[in-house]
Amino acid sequence: MSTISDEKVLVVPTAIFHGIGHFQGFSREVDRYVPVLFQPRNLAFLPRRDVERDPGFKQLIPYVVLIHGERDSSRVFHYTRGEGQGESRLHSKRSIGIGGHISQIDVTTALEAAFEEGMKRELSEEVTIDTQFTLTPVGLINDDETEVGRVHLGIVCLGRLEEPKVRAREKDILNWGFASPQELRNNWDEFETWSQLALEHLF
Repeated sequence: MSTISDEKVLVVPTAIFHGIGHFQGFSREVDRYVPVLFQPRNLAFLPRRDVERDPGFKQLIPYVVLIHGERDSSRVFHYTRGEGQGESRLHSKRSIGIGGHISQIDVTTALEAAFEEGMKRELSEEVTIDTQFTLTPVGLINDDETEVGRVHLGIVCLGRLEEPKVRAREKDILNWGFASPQELRNNWDEFETWSQLALEHLF
């Protein structure tokens, strides 16, 4: 696995994002943003060490929220980030999102397919899903009010599970399980900003 010192990650110039329409927080306009962001001419792989603190680029991050059950009785997979999770600025925060950087190793066919390949890789690395599920893009997250958020753009995908059969595979995914959205909201301050935004807008 690549280290942060040599890994190249998928980015889009922040100016491209702003050209479509800047927003702060959560947007459901997937059809407005994704086709433009994922045009090959707008994508590049740059050294992660260079873009981690460069707001001139947005690192594109899949953020998969795994749920089971119908809307009124849905239960959401959640966990706490351990110290081995990639983004040190999020350690010890609770999360409902599975995902991470899209690496150059995820380019197996077309450049624009790297995101989906990387999303599947991240899921398989972090959790084991022992049931059928579907993945549907449902929104984007942009948070320019935090140091982490200024250099990342989240593509939120809902993973609908036939059964609640998910378990942590990575040792730094701690205290994992399923809970109702209301139970998670009761511990609002423990969650990372992206999870707060997803909880607010998806449930």
